Amino acid sequence: MKKEEKEKKVQIDVNLDWCKGCGICVAFCPKKVYDRMPDGKPKVARPEDCIQCMLCELRCPDFAINVGGEANGRK
Repeated sequence: MKKEEKEKKVQIDVNLDWCKGCGICVAFCPKKVYDRMPDGKPKVARPEDCIQCMLCELRCPDFAINVGGEANGRK
């Protein structure tokens, strides 16, 4: 893997208004991109480690996570 590819950060948006803090995204992330805030909601702590597997976005029951920057009408 090239150095410039590794340093490229993925845009990950978490809609904290929609998120209920279940922790599914934190549990499923294979690269441990997220940390949990005191209220249980995810904080994107290491976006440079994201491999865009989309597990967090696909598993989120609240549709609160968007990986890759295309909001698809969601904010």
